[in-house]
Amino acid sequence: MTQAPTPAGFAHATPPVTATLIVTDDAGLETGDIRLGEIDAYFARPQGAGPFPVVLVVHEIFGVHEHIRDVVRRFAKAGYLAVAPELFQRQGDVRQLGEFDQIRPVVARVADEQIFADLDAALDWAVAHGGDAARVALNGFCWGGRIAWLYAARQPRLRAAVAWYGRLVGEATANQPRFPADVAAELQVPVLGLYGGRDSGIPLDTVAAFQAALRAAGDPSEIHVYPEAGHAFYADYRPNYHAASAQDGWQRTLAWFRRHGV
Repeated sequence: MTQAPTPAGFAHATPPVTATLIVTDDAGLETGDIRLGEIDAYFARPQGAGPFPVVLVVHEIFGVHEHIRDVVRRFAKAGYLAVAPELFQRQGDVRQLGEFDQIRPVVARVADEQIFADLDAALDWAVAHGGDAARVALNGFCWGGRIAWLYAARQPRLRAAVAWYGRLVGEATANQPRFPADVAAELQVPVLGLYGGRDSGIPLDTVAAFQAALRAAGDPSEIHVYPEAGHAFYADYRPNYHAASAQDGWQRTLAWFRRHGV
């Protein structure tokens, strides 16, 4: 992975793309856009027959824009068949919206049950196209970090998940009735949570309370807090990027998957 000039393909509402942007090429990979029923997805995998371990990649609030596609290729370079479904697509194309205030109403209309069904479809596609059904993981960022915890509480086909700075508590709605704090005792697979100590949107007291709930449930999931990092510290295209925390978090993610057989 090398630093590169700003490419096209980023969501309109993202901050100006920064010089810390990382671009991953597709040399040695098979990549492409696919259709999962009513929604699009992007995949990448090593060339060859496989079977390859599978990683479902759950995007941020900006959808499957160029950063998420790059992350998919990063996982493929590490030996995985990675798939990122466009999980807001039925409700709207958030990549074309220019303001957060335009994106939030779209996301609010997306029901968790719809998300889970689309992730199931992505998993089925991956297994049918060279993925190993016995080695499946999920990686989610920000909005997708919340989904990572929730999906880990309902999908036993996973072997592990990683949640990057996903909200742990919130106001329940008809479409989003539960948060990770509600499922601490229901997780079916171990989750690694990666959080920023300077994340103003996810207070550390909620992280500590969630850790205590995991311990009380005897759950093997773990949470690591980076004291110097804020929110979205892995997003190398944004000013939030904290290189040391991001690089360590990536290595922890790969090690977590390996530790749990993915």
